Amino acid sequence: MVIKDELYDVGIEQRRHMFGQAGAEDQTDNTSGLNDKIQDFVTRYCFGDIWQRPHLSPTERSKVTFAMLVATGKPHETRIHARGALANGVSPVELREIAIHAALYCGIPAAVEGLNALEEIFAEKGVSLDLDGEGSQEEQQ
Repeated sequence: MVIKDELYDVGIEQRRHMFGQAGAEDQTDNTSGLNDKIQDFVTRYCFGDIWQRPHLSPTERSKVTFAMLVATGKPHETRIHARGALANGVSPVELREIAIHAALYCGIPAAVEGLNALEEIFAEKGVSLDLDGEGSQEEQQ
């Protein structure tokens, strides 16, 4: 049983904004004894508390979160938070640049995983892969 209070309400609204119903109510309303505590924690404390702190905007938090997920090699969560970042106003080119920047500090495999995640999410969202005219040499010929 989930106790719905102000933290929970704020958290579910943040999740809904970033991930839609599939990442909000579909996650929290369909829990089991196995995952109900983690869904409550994520809703209440991640999104209802930490994501609401005033010194970073949701856009900035999305950039930081995406970078950390790329850096730690969490492809499933990287895809989820790529969607959330787009909803929070992070541009596709900014996400690409974060993934490319990861190559310097996290290694090429991490950057490639991040770019693979973005390619999948951009296709899902109808975002062109030609973000700023830096297409491949073959595309330019």
